[in-house]
Amino acid sequence: MTHVLHRQLRDPLPTAVGGEGVYLIDADGRRYIDASGGAAVSCLGHGHRDVIAAMHAQIDRIAYAHTSFFTTEVAEQLADHLIARAPAGMSHAYFVSGGSEAIEAALKMARQYFVEIGQPQRAHFIARRQSYHGNTLGALSVGGNAWRRRQFAPLLIPVTHVSPCYAYRDQRRDETPEQYGQRLVTELAEAIEHLGGENVIAFVAETVVGATGGAVPPVPGYLKGVRELCDRHGILLILDEVMCGMGRTGTLHACEQEGVVPDLLTIAKGLGGGYQPIGAVLAQRRIVDAFARGSGMFHHGHTYLGHAVACAAALAVQQVIERDGLLAAVQRQGRALAQRLCDALGKHPHVGDLRGRGLFWGLELVRDRATKTPFDPDSRLHAAVRREAMARGLMVYPMGGTIDGRLGDHMLLAPPFIITDSELDAVVERLAASIDAAIASLATRSGTAAAVAPG
Repeated sequence: MTHVLHRQLRDPLPTAVGGEGVYLIDADGRRYIDASGGAAVSCLGHGHRDVIAAMHAQIDRIAYAHTSFFTTEVAEQLADHLIARAPAGMSHAYFVSGGSEAIEAALKMARQYFVEIGQPQRAHFIARRQSYHGNTLGALSVGGNAWRRRQFAPLLIPVTHVSPCYAYRDQRRDETPEQYGQRLVTELAEAIEHLGGENVIAFVAETVVGATGGAVPPVPGYLKGVRELCDRHGILLILDEVMCGMGRTGTLHACEQEGVVPDLLTIAKGLGGGYQPIGAVLAQRRIVDAFARGSGMFHHGHTYLGHAVACAAALAVQQVIERDGLLAAVQRQGRALAQRLCDALGKHPHVGDLRGRGLFWGLELVRDRATKTPFDPDSRLHAAVRREAMARGLMVYPMGGTIDGRLGDHMLLAPPFIITDSELDAVVERLAASIDAAIASLATRSGTAAAVAPG
């Protein structure tokens, strides 16, 4: 009997009692390779002594001081560290407790900015279908994850959603990647025209799509086209790098690889590596200056903003990444992971697409590679692969509804930056075995024909 209201109520969970490097350990002594970093969180793995020492040292100084009354040295140091390495023009960091809070804060910053500069008529956000920006109501509103939104739809603010950048499914055979990206920019332009460019606050997008789509990178030129379009209409660009940022794709910020600078950038997960709950919004100077010249404040706040121990953990994580050259390790081990996935699963009859950057990879599972036909969603293949993987001592991040919120299955990989070659071998070997076992079990239960999705 548990008194914890867990996310799912039907199956008991193993109890985590320890962690060491890329491994988590349960109460029975079983070791699991954390190949998803939980939810792309544990960038340094588990039990890193330097991070733990920094947290202990901060607790000995001060654990908490409310940000209405005080700042702390460690919050100032973390902000200095982040802004010194941020995209051009970023001047301030606003610290929260996670990704959803970061998105909520960014949405409010964007709205307040236009109020402060005398454009209060701007009231609309545009985002993308098959995206995920968090579970609070504002974040769900801009997000396009259909099954997460469905039962809360009456509570959500109106947001215009345009097509995702999803080349595997949506790029036409007669299009180059660049032409496909331009078609998406044209669709966004039409949505802006419909709303009136003077009425739009911001366009919100994940630089590399995370949980909902499974590590889907943008095609070349797409985000540059979006940036130019936003500039033309005075619309802010909010890039969500909660999952794909802070080194996960091989550069500190994923937008660096696109040559694009956002107006607001949200980060979390890899910021603190799971050692404490923390997220942040990085803001362009002109936005903060508008607040300073106007009301003199940001009309938003939470109790645990800038929590000193969370800031200490995040600062230590970022210092370790820099000291140990882990961005280069992500690039190197990312190439190694990509090669292993290609060798083991590149021609697998039920792996339709392998995609990603750095140590951030997705595998889309299909019933038929040639037609890209998905499995029947009622079979919940993604969940079956997860169960098989856990039985083999492997953690991967599963998701269904990849295509439209109902159809499609994918697995997400986001291992710690410290993962070794032998550990990568084990990840791919166990994952391949888990996929085969789950599909074999599905075929046994329901027959091959019944596993094909309708339509």
